Amino acid sequence: MKVPLFTGSATALVTPFGENGIDYGKTARLIDWQAESGTSALVVCGTTGEAATLTEQEHDALVEFCVRHTAGRMKIIAGIGSNNTLAACRAAEKAAAAGADGTLLTTPYYNKANRAGLAQHFLQAAEASPLPLIVYNVPSRTSVSCTAELYAELAAHPRINGVKEASGDLSLVSRTRRLCGDELNIWCGNDDQTLPMMALGALGVISVASNVIPGPMSELCDACLQGDFAQARRIHSQYAELFEALFWEVNPIPVKTAMNLMGVDVGSLRLPLCEMSPSGTQALYACLKKLKLAA
Repeated sequence: MKVPLFTGSATALVTPFGENGIDYGKTARLIDWQAESGTSALVVCGTTGEAATLTEQEHDALVEFCVRHTAGRMKIIAGIGSNNTLAACRAAEKAAAAGADGTLLTTPYYNKANRAGLAQHFLQAAEASPLPLIVYNVPSRTSVSCTAELYAELAAHPRINGVKEASGDLSLVSRTRRLCGDELNIWCGNDDQTLPMMALGALGVISVASNVIPGPMSELCDACLQGDFAQARRIHSQYAELFEALFWEVNPIPVKTAMNLMGVDVGSLRLPLCEMSPSGTQALYACLKKLKLAA
């Protein structure tokens, strides 16, 4: 059995930007809020953190800052996503040097690698550093998907700790559990599927919504882990509309918009992402107000 890198709710942390780049003061306040809210881990420099728009220097500095400021209160998982395997390996080395607890690597976008290429992408990154690695399967953004058979192959590597499954395919999750058992941990990658995936054996979620509701997402996961699925259903139902609203436009546009509407200043987005449409912003505000998350 592989010891999971974390259990419960992990936040795919947004990156606050200011006029001079990353705003580390705002980042520190976000980290403190997450720690106080029961979050188990932070994923930094991921898709939600607009990693594709960060320079190499910004990426390394942000991981280092988050490790230092968190000071062991939560696990720090560094996003190392790239469609260049060598770049992912380099990022894994840097994350280990910075003191991160693990890495998260997406399937390579645009290249559309075959199964052999996908396997080597993850295996080489796992060899590049001593850190446990989480595979990230998100075919809606990368155009390729892992299979349960590929997961079984990857599970044989001692440092491939598990998978963030964001394919939306519950049958794939079920088949992966059957083939891999406890040799590959599974975390949900879609907030609205946290409950059903944890019922199938997932150990938690890597969440966008927990940027907005870190406490409830932690409580939802804790309820599932304790087998209290009635309580988990109540939490899920309460925030189901928010889970949808945060993906009305491409992530992380809605979540950064929501945080700013709540008075949690996370600054602007970086091109090619831009502000949410006025109609979308108005509808999102109405959702937040209904939940008493915005005045």
